[in-house]
Amino acid sequence: MAAHILVIDDDPVQRRLLKNMIERLGHVAHMADNGRSGLEVLDRKGGLISVILLDLMMPEMNGTAFLAALAERESTIPAIVQTGQGGLDTVVTAMRAGAFDFVVKPVSPERLGVAIDNALKLEQRDQRGRSGRRARSEAVQFEDIVSGSPEMLRVIDLARRAAQSNIPVVIEGESGVGKEMVARAIQAGSDRAGKPFVTVNCGAIPHNLVESILFGHEKGAFTGATERHIGKFAEADGGTIFLDEIGDLPLEVQVKLLRAVQQGEIETVGARAPQKVNVRLISATNKDLITEVKEGRFREDLYYRLNVFPITIPALRRRKEDIPVLVRAFVERFAGEQKLATPLSVSSAAMALLTAYDWPGNIRQLENAIFRAVVLAQGAELGTADFPQIATQLPGHAISDAGTVSWDAPADPVRASDAGQPPVHPDFRPGGGFESNPQPAAENTIASVDRGGQVRRLAEVEEELIRFALKFYHGQMSQVARKLGIGRSTLYRKLKDYGIDPDNPLKDAA
Repeated sequence: MAAHILVIDDDPVQRRLLKNMIERLGHVAHMADNGRSGLEVLDRKGGLISVILLDLMMPEMNGTAFLAALAERESTIPAIVQTGQGGLDTVVTAMRAGAFDFVVKPVSPERLGVAIDNALKLEQRDQRGRSGRRARSEAVQFEDIVSGSPEMLRVIDLARRAAQSNIPVVIEGESGVGKEMVARAIQAGSDRAGKPFVTVNCGAIPHNLVESILFGHEKGAFTGATERHIGKFAEADGGTIFLDEIGDLPLEVQVKLLRAVQQGEIETVGARAPQKVNVRLISATNKDLITEVKEGRFREDLYYRLNVFPITIPALRRRKEDIPVLVRAFVERFAGEQKLATPLSVSSAAMALLTAYDWPGNIRQLENAIFRAVVLAQGAELGTADFPQIATQLPGHAISDAGTVSWDAPADPVRASDAGQPPVHPDFRPGGGFESNPQPAAENTIASVDRGGQVRRLAEVEEELIRFALKFYHGQMSQVARKLGIGRSTLYRKLKDYGIDPDNPLKDAA
């Protein structure tokens, strides 16, 4: 089937060549001579464009600025970058800016065809996800939640208990941690399984339309209301409504939501009488709602009505035990979708790289990275070269032109063979004791005496060791507690006592 490809290049000769190649591949080409013109084409063509072929070096708006503009628009159209410079730095910069793939000028018709086919696979998958997500994900069971960490097992246990009643649930966590999947599992495990599950992203609705979308409106209720509209609450009657990013609801709409929760009835815009609804409410937020309450952006009475059964999903960087499990599950799933002839595995170096990364976008970012790598895979194993955009963001790691990743070895006195063991102070003598005039401690060491030669207070050494362990084990609380020989509850108490931020353990360190 012919796809519509947008070519953005300031060179008219290059545009003609690319147009000819694209048409010979059976697709339709649209032309623009710079990034700004490309955005205008997107505005005119709407959802017609399936793939963008983008030059990096252009006047008025270059390729990098165009990718940034796409990101601001939250566009999901895959962009293939074409560059006359084949160096890795250029490629990595483009990939980090959001490019799906890259080709080096002059590109051959064969290479261009492969790049476009791969991009179309991504675009078709996104369309299936948007149009068929509800049908597939309504079948989500608790067993479908991939996890290997104690933190997520605790989340699943709480969610199972919540499924046994109609208690209001608030799921807290950063974007991309899987809040909607847990909500769907609660629905599937409850007596409302098989009933409607309606999702609403409160942060994506214009404020002047929130009330109408949630509660509906009658014909003629306001200018432009040419017909009656059934709201999301009425649509979810008998089932569950999932309000994502509930902290973004306008205050005036929160009043009506409170009534829906308290009395089980909604007020349709323009209607003469309220309407009864039987809805299970599950909400989610990436904000601290109690802070929103204190600052007057969220109603206190609504907060206490909703926050009856809170479930907090930790960020992926806080439960790195889950990363290898998720990676293997995603690789298996996407390899099956791509109908690969042979099974696809992940090298140990690549797995180490993926586990070391903090994944600010959480599971959603990891899933996208794995999908891109599977689509572009050339062999039977994914290696570090398949994740260049990840390798370049890790401090202490560098990716070579050959695609290999170098890992900086731990500096003395923490020896590679002693990784995970308490570091040894450089002034310690094998016979016992310290030199009388110790030198300043090297990085990754903990001094036992101060600059005056006096033994340091135990609390100071303990605080420094905890900070070091958090950094050493990338914030994995279970492993930190285990290696320090204390319980998790004790570790959390000490973090509070010392004022240590587990996500930034070196912040405010003395």
